[in-house]
Formats: sequence, C-alpha cells, structure tokens
Amino acid sequence: MYNTKKLIKNAFRITKVRNETAVRLRVPGGHMDAKYLKVIQELAERFGNGTVHLTTRQGYEIPGIKMVQMDEVKQCMAEMIAGIESSCGVVLEDAVNGYPSAGTRNVSACVGNRVCRFANIDSTLLAQKIEKVIYPNDYHLKVAITGCPNDCIKAHTQDIGIIGSVMPDYNEEKCIGCEACVDNCKKKITNALSVENFKVTRDEDYCLNCGECILKCPMGAFSRGEKRYRIVIGGRTGKRNPRLANTFIKNASEEVVLGICKNVYNFMHLYIDRSLPKEHMGYIVDRAGFDVFRREVLAGVKLNPEAKVSEPLNPGYFYRRRADH
Repeated sequence: MYNTKKLIKNAFRITKVRNETAVRLRVPGGHMDAKYLKVIQELAERFGNGTVHLTTRQGYEIPGIKMVQMDEVKQCMAEMIAGIESSCGVVLEDAVNGYPSAGTRNVSACVGNRVCRFANIDSTLLAQKIEKVIYPNDYHLKVAITGCPNDCIKAHTQDIGIIGSVMPDYNEEKCIGCEACVDNCKKKITNALSVENFKVTRDEDYCLNCGECILKCPMGAFSRGEKRYRIVIGGRTGKRNPRLANTFIKNASEEVVLGICKNVYNFMHLYIDRSLPKEHMGYIVDRAGFDVFRREVLAGVKLNPEAKVSEPLNPGYFYRRRADH
C-alpha cells in the first residue's frame, strides 16, 4: 500500500493504471536550460513508457512509471529539479526526496519580451520571482503571467493572472499627426486615443497600457515609460461555476504583484473549506466576500501611486443543478 497523500504531495499522480504513476516536473515561466531535456528523455525511457506529456501549465509529465520505482525516479531527477528551482532563487533542501509540495501549480508565462515585440515585460523572469515568493505551498493555486493584454497565456482563466503593461510617454514635439496610433487603437483596441489641436490625447479610463501606440508611431513620439501590471483574480474552469477573471488592481508595480501573490496564501489559510481536498481561490473569495479578500491580500502591501483597486468580481455562469429531493 502507498501513502497517496504523500505521493501526490511529491508531484506524483494517481493514474487509472493500478500500481503506475506519472511524475510532474515544474518549469516556472516555461523556460529552462536545454540540457534538462536529456534528463527528461532518460526518465521517460528508463522508468516511463517512453513518452512525455507537455502539460497546459508548461511543465512535463512522464507517464507509465511503476510505483516501486518512485525512489529511483526521485534520485535521477533530483539535480534537475534543484537546478530549475535554483534559477528562481528557490532552494530545495532535500531534492533527493522530490518536491516538498505540489498543491500550487507550475507558474506559467508567455514567451515575453525576450522574443515577442508586443510583450511589455520579461514574463519568464517575473514568473521565476513569483515562484520564489510562493513555493513551496500545498494550497491549490494557479498563477500565470502574460506580457501584454493579448493574453496568450490565458491569464483570465487563472486564480491569479498578471498582465504586463506600460505607461506610454508622449513627446508632442515628435508627433506629426499621422494618426497611425489613433487608427490602430480604434480598430483593434479600446479607442482610447484621439486627436485634439493636432496632438494625440489618451483617455486613461479606457487605455489598457498595451503599448501598441509605441509600436505604431513612425516618429517615436510614444516611448516606453514605467512597467506596470494588471492583476486579475478569480478565473476558473470546472464543473460548477466557470468564469473569466476580473481586474483586481491595474497599474500595479512589481512589488505590489509579489506582495499580493505572497499574501493570498494567508487568505486561503484563513477561509478555505477544509472539508474539500482542494478549492479554487475564486470560490473562497465568493464565500468570504470581496472586502475580506481585499483586506487580507493588501495587508502590508504599499500600493504605488498609479495603482487602482477595482470593484468586486462578476459571478460567472452556473451549470444547471437539479434541486434536492
């Protein structure tokens, strides 16, 4: 007999095949040294069924592992998981025994501004910083970072989504009034730009700080100012009440992002339904109330001057549920 709670905590999955498991490997930000691919290949061919599943959370899952071989698997992957976590500033004190927890899912991220011209931030680097703040932890939490409001990582379906933005600086002396930025914003974004007296004005109530005006300007009248982040919360799929995440804070600094990600665990610890094996953060917010959530996660967090806290979440939609008999 196996202690399934311990097995799951070490990131081994209970599978449909008796006495077989699958191990999940964390890759915070979805970016790692290529040398670890050889280790993953060896694990899959030596212990698994020769295949590897790339998870939706940018990790690796190796199926077909015999439970009797779990200790060998841990030894073989110890150096790799310690190396990946150390790149985030996380120290696994006993990597030979595997991950110390697996409740918090792998922090995922889009490719970010290392590659993408639309991205306002280094999404991978922020994911690694968040990993250092929140891991290890056994509470079920999903965090994702996207470099711009295009949201390629689907941050709006996460418990916490971080959307990179930029405060555009405008130099009217360089502007020639071509309206390339205005046309682009009107057709593709939120129509936040307009022309007054031959100069571009920006309505901050509608602007997403996406940075496309910077990309579209042929004269460099717009340039990148301070990096900021939109924090969305409460997104989820599932059988009960799916919904997209809603904006919690916009124009937050990186320090605010990290502080909130750290504090959310205290909120979950205080208000989670312990009769359940796991519970999405959004359901906990619904039960405890938005004001309670806001108080707990902002405790000790100093908001930067531009940051704005938004209103409560929308309810999402419900599947039909048969009345009790």
